[in-house]
Amino acid sequence: MEHKKILIITYYWPPAGGPGVQRWLKFVKYLPDFGIEPVVYIPQNPTYPIIDKNLEKDVSDKAIILRKNIFEPYQLASFLSKNKTQKMNSGIIPNQKKQQFLDKVLLWIRGNLFIPDARCFWVKPSIKYLENYITENNIDTIITSGPPHSLHLIGLGLKNKLDLKWFADFRDPWTTIGYHKSLRLSAYAAKKHKKLEHQVLNTADAIIVTSKTTKTEFQALTTKPITVITNGFDTEIVPTQVKDTKFSLAHIGSFLSNRNPVILWESLAELIEEIPSFKRDLELKLIGAVSQEVLDAISARTLATYLNTMGYVSHSVAIAEQRKSQVLLLIEIDSEDTKSIIPGKLFEYMVSNRPIIAIGPKNSDFESIIKDTNTGVFFEYNQKEKLKQTITHYYNQYLEGNLQAHGVGVEKYSRKNLTGELVALLNN
Repeated sequence: MEHKKILIITYYWPPAGGPGVQRWLKFVKYLPDFGIEPVVYIPQNPTYPIIDKNLEKDVSDKAIILRKNIFEPYQLASFLSKNKTQKMNSGIIPNQKKQQFLDKVLLWIRGNLFIPDARCFWVKPSIKYLENYITENNIDTIITSGPPHSLHLIGLGLKNKLDLKWFADFRDPWTTIGYHKSLRLSAYAAKKHKKLEHQVLNTADAIIVTSKTTKTEFQALTTKPITVITNGFDTEIVPTQVKDTKFSLAHIGSFLSNRNPVILWESLAELIEEIPSFKRDLELKLIGAVSQEVLDAISARTLATYLNTMGYVSHSVAIAEQRKSQVLLLIEIDSEDTKSIIPGKLFEYMVSNRPIIAIGPKNSDFESIIKDTNTGVFFEYNQKEKLKQTITHYYNQYLEGNLQAHGVGVEKYSRKNLTGELVALLNN
């Protein structure tokens, strides 16, 4: 039986590391099990902020990989300041009050000259190349994944030229995403972003989003069908990990400036004073890029001696560290704009059997997932006393040797199950 071919247009692909690569890497891994042959179009020479060569082993040998050169302004901007460009490329945007002149210049350029983003120069050559490929190979379905949202403009161009079905997959929102306000957009640039977003949402045959809140936001902009398919966890063979001897609270992933939970640092500082043994046992483990503002806030509460900053580690090491840690931290920016963000690491956290402490804005989409699966406790930024009580409760369980999570119904978030949902949508 001949498999149906589907073209997937994505920017992040191994050896890219970080959360952006996981979604379509895993869909592509399982699509052949459902009778679909994935054709993946990626840049030949991308500027990835994080590299994880270990992920290359997850690329399906049944996938056809197409590559085309891309021009990226980040390569030129790095001559001005490699460090600042690298941070901006990885999503770490300095707090507006602490932005230096060069920060402001780079952000203005990023927001106003490259619309919708710095990968916009890949759009025209990709449309030209893929138009021929699609025609020659009788492909009738394409999927674009953003951010970068420039890739949706490739889908828009192909849809306008060819008779095909186009699914636009939004891993994050477009104009309502939190960092948009930091880009110093002119009125013209802001209007152009809105116009392009409207064109994509109303030209694609169907929209895929990762959260209910994004679906609600998009429903106000289009009548096209919108389906929520969250991110998830993959079944991974992880050797049994010996738990940290310390009472370790681990955050895995980028710790951005605005993602700075002062109530957590204050709670830990107070518990050190209130519980004699807490000072002996505490470890604060931060894995991934950490902004200076977060480090300064930790030091200001005299917590620096408990800090273990491990930097970026491979995905396999991150999974192992999750299972070693006593408690896992999930922090989202306290903003109306971030209610729709469901951090990809949540799903891996959920199958680690470690309890999650999550802090985010009221009515966050990930709050209901944590509650429904019984995998941790969610706190708003004004719930310090409740947070302290939970940390104390977890600490007492740690002392008794019986600290663990008791998740329920997490299997629905497995990557294979989610690929089944995707295939049902594609065949609809």
